[in-house]
Amino acid sequence: MPSWLEDAVFYEIYPQSFYDANGDGIGDLEGIIQKLDYIRGVGFNALWINPCFDSPFKDAGYDVRDYKKVAPRYGTNQDLCRLFEVAHKKGIRVLLDLVPGHTSEEHCWFRESKKAQPTAYANRYIWTDSWFYGGRDSIRFVAGEAERNGVYGINFFKCQPALNYGFLTVREPWQLPTDHPDCIATREALKDIMRFWLSQGCDGFRVDMADSLVKNDDENKGGTQEIWRNIRAMLDAEFPEAALVSEWSHPPRALSAGFHMDFLLDHEGSGYKSLLRDYRMNRENRPSGEDNSFFKKDGHGDIRRFLDQYLPWYEETKHRGFISLITGNHDTPRLRANLSPQEMALAYAVFFTLPGVPFLYYGDEIGMRYLSLPSKEGGYTRTGSRTPMQWNQGKNKGFSTAEPDRLYLPVDESPDAPTVEDQEKDGSSLLNSLKALLALRHKEKDLQATPNLRILYGERGAFPFVYRRGSLVLGVNPSPRAASVELGLEGTALYTLGSCCLEKGHCRMEEQSFGVWRV
Repeated sequence: MPSWLEDAVFYEIYPQSFYDANGDGIGDLEGIIQKLDYIRGVGFNALWINPCFDSPFKDAGYDVRDYKKVAPRYGTNQDLCRLFEVAHKKGIRVLLDLVPGHTSEEHCWFRESKKAQPTAYANRYIWTDSWFYGGRDSIRFVAGEAERNGVYGINFFKCQPALNYGFLTVREPWQLPTDHPDCIATREALKDIMRFWLSQGCDGFRVDMADSLVKNDDENKGGTQEIWRNIRAMLDAEFPEAALVSEWSHPPRALSAGFHMDFLLDHEGSGYKSLLRDYRMNRENRPSGEDNSFFKKDGHGDIRRFLDQYLPWYEETKHRGFISLITGNHDTPRLRANLSPQEMALAYAVFFTLPGVPFLYYGDEIGMRYLSLPSKEGGYTRTGSRTPMQWNQGKNKGFSTAEPDRLYLPVDESPDAPTVEDQEKDGSSLLNSLKALLALRHKEKDLQATPNLRILYGERGAFPFVYRRGSLVLGVNPSPRAASVELGLEGTALYTLGSCCLEKGHCRMEEQSFGVWRV
């Protein structure tokens, strides 16, 4: 296990939209370098950078054309290596986004694979043995796009052909088992990509669609798990401080597969979704109808909907790796779509004080809004969560000196659009409350990743939610009513939002409050 993960707090950067250093309207690696002091000053000591590799950008870079080349819009390989170097000098680790399940249809492997005459890459992707094939086994196929007599499987969009790691259960003549030499060659090619960037200074990878490798896999994704265990063995031997975090949202499976961390995601019915986004979306991807999110003041939330899923996973995995709570990411609606800054502050207070390794999406620290926008580079309804970072009230909110019509996406032009500059001046802002919270987390070892959680009070339909981390007691009451619970403990406050206390054996919390006490 990489030792640095114990105190890691991650900041996710969508590079197109973070900071444009050369004035062309698109964020770049130099822009990230220039903002590292800001990132470290808030309290983040690790980055996850969304795909920055060469791409046709039909899916915002998740359609990789060359895994070993930085996309020219962001800079060069030398710029990325300099980012690693400067970040490390400031005590910041850097994860790159690895897309192992598919490539762009423009990747050189696929151009070779689709030729009529067999090449060394004929089985690098999943092909049937006939152009006339309707598809089955939950794989979608694309026809009429290649010289060879077959159709190819895809992982997501039509432009993203699925790499071939084999089939756990072979049902068709064209399906290869996972131990076929060509499927092993795909796995080894992935290792080669990882070695390339790790040797340049990268600290690990966030892995896109990590559970999607082996087809016809069993319920536990056993075939895919075996591939990741093989890769983890390579990392342990060659790059023991390199970290892996999976987009899997099933920690028992992901951590068993060798990942160090696994995200909880807002899949329908998930415990994580019940905390922040328990609402329906309308056609404009806006919250509509009743919102029963736990952190919504008037949402009638229930902490048990989260704990009933989270606690069994936590107990099963706490000695194998970490669960990662996220404020959001490039695929989710911004929290400001349904939560106020005060509600967001309470959510952050819990997310950054539970065990594990937390992640914050750029702009969430100031409460950036979701904007209803036309699709950009395959973003569709996700596009509104990918708008430029709002640094100040200057031109383009400080994101770029380019003319507005040249920006990757438009900025939030609302008169009250939050900015870093404004919130840094406001002692009670969301940004400053987060800074204080992260400073406390870094200071108190009991608040870091270590698995020392004990629930003191977390009853169905009741408030507050109170838990213990070592010598610290923490409580949150997101409801509009005061709440209290007898704990038989007294404590000294280390951090509070709103009005609350732990004294005379009671935890007393006014509406929308959070506290950390040493007992």
